[in-house]
Amino acid sequence: MLELTSNDILLGKYATTKQEAIKGIGRDLVTKGLVAEGYETGMLAREAQNSTFLGNGIAIPHGTTDTRDLVNKTGVQIHHFAEGVDWEGGNTVYLAIGIAAKSDEHLDILKQLTHVLSADGVEHALKNAASANDVLAILNGDNQKKLFLDDSVITIDFPAADVISMLAVSAGKLKNAKTINDAFITDLLTNSATYLGQGLWLASSASGVIQPALSFISVETPFELDGKPVKGLLTVAVLGAEHVEIMNNLSVLLFNTNVADLYAKSSSDVIKALTELRQVGINKTYKIKNAHGLHARPGAMLVSVAKKYESQIWVSNVSTDAKQVNAKSLIKVIALGVKHGHELEFTADGIDAQQAIDAIGEAISNGLGEG
Repeated sequence: MLELTSNDILLGKYATTKQEAIKGIGRDLVTKGLVAEGYETGMLAREAQNSTFLGNGIAIPHGTTDTRDLVNKTGVQIHHFAEGVDWEGGNTVYLAIGIAAKSDEHLDILKQLTHVLSADGVEHALKNAASANDVLAILNGDNQKKLFLDDSVITIDFPAADVISMLAVSAGKLKNAKTINDAFITDLLTNSATYLGQGLWLASSASGVIQPALSFISVETPFELDGKPVKGLLTVAVLGAEHVEIMNNLSVLLFNTNVADLYAKSSSDVIKALTELRQVGINKTYKIKNAHGLHARPGAMLVSVAKKYESQIWVSNVSTDAKQVNAKSLIKVIALGVKHGHELEFTADGIDAQQAIDAIGEAISNGLGEG
């Protein structure tokens, strides 16, 4: 498996354009013996086809399939630009990861980057990185906060008669878990909870959050607030996008009128109901024909097709048992590590779900821009 190391990272680089940055990386790939002269031309041609900017100050310039015969050995050369490089389209790159790959080994790198491309503060941290080890720690997600959800923040059959007391208990448990401070509690109690349906209410705040977290409380005896039933309250301490996946699962529970699963008799059952992957809608499985799998270009083509439709669309790699991800996110799609012959299962839910599934199938059949 291809992995990033501190030896692959060079600091103190400067470039006025992305073309200049790519040329510098190309020269260093040659110097390292990873590629032969001329690979740089393929990198520039690839960039002209589609930008290799991924987000959070990171780009992954690499060659075209036509220049893979110039690759002597799979590897990377990483340049750190403290002053940033304009990658066009208003995007600034602080870290450019030049990839030389004989086939699809570079997908391992993309999978490693998935978590940092959706996290908060990564771009700022990369800009201010002072050493190769600092950069590597950022890419490995060493400083990222994971979503906190365990038995200690779940309360079953609480004897409450009002939402305020439920909010107070939920916030208190989150504070005891050291995920929030008093600013969160103040903001939470100041704002009203939102009714989601089926007796479930939602409260959230991004103030005073130390670590993203969820808290759930169900009541011993249901009561009413503004004419709506109160059976449970989900409290979200928002920091970054760590809570999004659980909220997506929750939306499926609501859609299927299965929120009753949350009003369980054990905290483990509540956690399972919140985190369990649930599918709804139309399903279809397609086999990827692209010789080098879903690298950046065909991946971008697939995502662009999915984005044309209003429906929610998920995809999973059946061949590797990779979990289901948002098919409209290039980073998550590439992170599935799809290789030639792998089968992808798509699930679409919405008013144009069937059209979306059919269009994705047609795009895959046509080679996703690669014939």
